Amino acid sequence: MKKFNITGMSCAACSARVEKVVSAVSGVESCSVNLLTNSMTVEGSADTETIIAAVEAAGYGASLDEAQNELSARRASGAEKEEKTLIFRLVSSVAILTALMYISMGYAMWGWYLPAFIGRNPLTVAVIEAVLSAAVMVINRKFFINGVKGVIHKAPNMDTLVALGSGAAFGYSIFAIFKMATELSLGNADAASHLLHDLYFESAAMILALITVGKMLEARAKGKTTDALESLMKLSPKTATVVRDGKEVVIPTQNVRVGDIFLVRPGENIPVDGIVTDGHCAVDEAALTGESLPVDKAKGAKVFSGTLNKSGVIYAIATVATAVWLIAGESFGFALARGISVLVISCPCALGLATPVAIMVGTGRGAKNGILFKTATSLEETGRIKTVALDKTGTITSGHPAVTDIIPNDGISQDELLRLAVSLEKNSEHPLANAVCDEAQNKNIFPSNVKDFEIFPGNGLVCTLDDKSLVGGNLRFISNFVEIPEKAQKSAKLLSGEGKTPLFFAYNEELVGIIAVADTLKPDSAEAIKELRKMGIKTVMLTGDNERTAKVIGEQIGVDEVISGVLPDGKEEVIKTLQKQGRVAMVGDGINDAPALTRADVGIAIGAGTDIAIDAADVVLMKSRLSDVPAAIRLSRKTLTNIRENLFWAFFYNAIGIPLAAGVMIPLLGIKLTPMFGAAAMSLSSFCVVTNALRLNFVKLSSNKDNKNEKEIRQMEKIIKVEGMMCPHCEMHVKKALEALDGVEQATASHKDGTVVVKLSSDIADAVLKATVEAEGYKVLGI
Repeated sequence: MKKFNITGMSCAACSARVEKVVSAVSGVESCSVNLLTNSMTVEGSADTETIIAAVEAAGYGASLDEAQNELSARRASGAEKEEKTLIFRLVSSVAILTALMYISMGYAMWGWYLPAFIGRNPLTVAVIEAVLSAAVMVINRKFFINGVKGVIHKAPNMDTLVALGSGAAFGYSIFAIFKMATELSLGNADAASHLLHDLYFESAAMILALITVGKMLEARAKGKTTDALESLMKLSPKTATVVRDGKEVVIPTQNVRVGDIFLVRPGENIPVDGIVTDGHCAVDEAALTGESLPVDKAKGAKVFSGTLNKSGVIYAIATVATAVWLIAGESFGFALARGISVLVISCPCALGLATPVAIMVGTGRGAKNGILFKTATSLEETGRIKTVALDKTGTITSGHPAVTDIIPNDGISQDELLRLAVSLEKNSEHPLANAVCDEAQNKNIFPSNVKDFEIFPGNGLVCTLDDKSLVGGNLRFISNFVEIPEKAQKSAKLLSGEGKTPLFFAYNEELVGIIAVADTLKPDSAEAIKELRKMGIKTVMLTGDNERTAKVIGEQIGVDEVISGVLPDGKEEVIKTLQKQGRVAMVGDGINDAPALTRADVGIAIGAGTDIAIDAADVVLMKSRLSDVPAAIRLSRKTLTNIRENLFWAFFYNAIGIPLAAGVMIPLLGIKLTPMFGAAAMSLSSFCVVTNALRLNFVKLSSNKDNKNEKEIRQMEKIIKVEGMMCPHCEMHVKKALEALDGVEQATASHKDGTVVVKLSSDIADAVLKATVEAEGYKVLGI
């Protein structure tokens, strides 16, 4: 894919022309031109020189896109220069136009004061008007230059219409001056004075000034909506630390060569695929395998890198309008004014802006909120989604291990077990050890000093505490030091069945307990799923986990369907099946999600995920929040609605404006539209479309009309104090029993706190809640 910068485009007809000529080049598979960013993307085997030649032959300029930093700087400089030029043109035009209007309207129509040497001679007045009008035309000569180019290249555009309208008004007025001179030479002073009313110099200048106002508004709108996108695209390139000539050198990842030895410190990503030559580590391969628990790596182990209204048709309309009024017996000047009015009012600015401005504002709005839509198509398609499929690890869950259960042996408290565990694990950099240390820190439990610390990679840790052995690790490793009771083995088996990793700890040759570590749900996952379902979107969770573990997570977040045990190619097949029911979005973060992200109608990647996932996706959630998925869909839906509104008003404007400009209402109501009012109306239509699109900046992305207010939520929530819950299994029993009741929306149980938080969709008697819990074998202390 090649990107080009295009110059000389002024309207949607221009972008369509460029797209057409480039698409016709041999070897070009697809071409997309963006008028607002003056850029073009081309896919295919055609060489750069041929593409540029095709664009230049069409009357425009083209250059290959440069490096991002240089491009951003050049675009900023170009945009600043363009804005300064437009301001100069606008201010100069308005200043001259004011003087012109004073003479043409104030003096000629209303008799305002003019110096005697001017006011007594109508020919002098006409010449001054011509000079002032010509000055405005010179200042805005770009319309005429581009308009003529459009005709030469058989691709008339908006500038062609403006040039025709302004040029025709100026040309007819020059003809009127010659008639005026003839009348004066014949001594007909009154006839010469009357001809002042047939001058359209002010219309010629007004057309250009008003359209320049429209151009200024468009430029401002483009500037405001592209700032956020530019800032997000200025991403620093990935780097790698390689060892060359005995020195550590930081280089761009793409410059790493085969045979290079690169250094990866704790907390750093592995830049490229390779083989461990020295040292050992625990690698989080969730991005590749979909599982959050780390994999131990030692020497020799492999590691991996983580609408368009054609102006030609409208210009025919102008000729017809002029001819009809001439046939009807009106003067040539009257008929010409109608034709000019049609030419000017029919410029397809509003139609050309309707879709791209809304897309640009919507994209900018998303970027400001951390939602990056890569293309206009991705923004439009997101709002049409019927099903959202979500990867589990790193998407629904945090992707980082955390302590979930602390099960001490008889005679040992939870705090004592955690103190012994953190004393051992504090010396390890393993992710599971970090989870234990984090839990201890959260509970203000401090480690004791140990000695003789030793690591057995992939198995466990050994040290001495108060001259007694302290051991921790997996079941197989710990069995070499102490006997594991059957009760503990059953607990470990249950924990493993839930997708958790049980860590055994022994002190002074006795088992002191088990600490389970597992991936945890992201704080906003359940609420994001709930919002999607309220928006009428089906939710499906895809995971490589076993069915039991996947079902538990699915129940916790409330997805409509859980599909477990799927490999990367399996996820792609699931997406193909779901697409039979409508458009599907896939949300993921890892390499294993790339095929599904590509297959889906819209691929949505978590910003904290891998480069491959981000490259494969159409939408990137830069803040890595799952709640941004419904926000992206809501923004897309609002953008689609805004586009429809813009198109309606643009078509409605042309449907009403063109007949009015052609003089259809003159015989009926006596209403006629002069060229300068036609120009004002044309500019106003563009202004309205841009203003309507800018309303997207006020769309609330994080709110939902269907949500109850906070007071109502509190009133529909009850807390039950329960005695007897000892483990997560107890929590699950109570949760299922309560959620089986009609009126219970969600039940969240905690055996640690001895409470169950019940969210109700309708009122349920406390006695019913109490009986339901106690029927499961637990005692209710209060509600």
